[in-house]
Amino acid sequence: MSRRRNLVVGWTLAVLAIVLFANLGLWQSRRAVEKQAMLDAAAKVMTARTPQALSLAADPSRERGYDWASGSGEFTDSAPLLLDNQQRNGRAGIRVYRIFRPEQGAALLVDLGWLPLAGDRRLPEIPRPAGRVAVQGLLVPPPSAGLAMGPAMGRQGDAWLMTRVDLAAIQREAALAAPLAPRVLRLDPKLPLGYERDLELLPNTLPPDQHRGYALQWFALALAVLATALILTFRKSRRG
Repeated sequence: MSRRRNLVVGWTLAVLAIVLFANLGLWQSRRAVEKQAMLDAAAKVMTARTPQALSLAADPSRERGYDWASGSGEFTDSAPLLLDNQQRNGRAGIRVYRIFRPEQGAALLVDLGWLPLAGDRRLPEIPRPAGRVAVQGLLVPPPSAGLAMGPAMGRQGDAWLMTRVDLAAIQREAALAAPLAPRVLRLDPKLPLGYERDLELLPNTLPPDQHRGYALQWFALALAVLATALILTFRKSRRG
């Protein structure tokens, strides 16, 4: 193979690697910006804590937004929804959701908090709060599903065990007459209702700083490939 052909093949591979690494760096940078904007918006709402109606959970214009909301209603008799693979303080567990029907507005999911799982993965009993209940907390989009593989939920005894929060699947399996609101209520930790919880928005995913760190690593790899290609090209040129 001629030297010219070697250069063409080598630089083609180098350019492909540089483009790939640069795009991965840009993607990580965009995720950092998106998550930082999300955290800033939520922090502003939680600082003010100006209560809005629970019916705002169904407002399509606020589907990706954050609002502090409060109201009263009842938890339905639908089976509890348990999101699997939820880490808290280094322990494995589940996040507990139930369907709540407010006095006004669409039914919505309420995040009741986190519970640990025993080694045998036996699911805990989740009693339904009875009667009229007053709730308040942060309205948020459902947790990101990531790469959706397999069914979103399956029946486990008296509960549904979920691999991700899929509102359409929940509506179908729970046989709801109307769609669920597109946002979830994260309960105020000060309420006596529910389980161990906080209002941390990124408990099982990367924070913005880590995305920035990964972005720098990808950009550094792109520069390293470029530098290596240049060194090899000019070294061969001098030898020629």
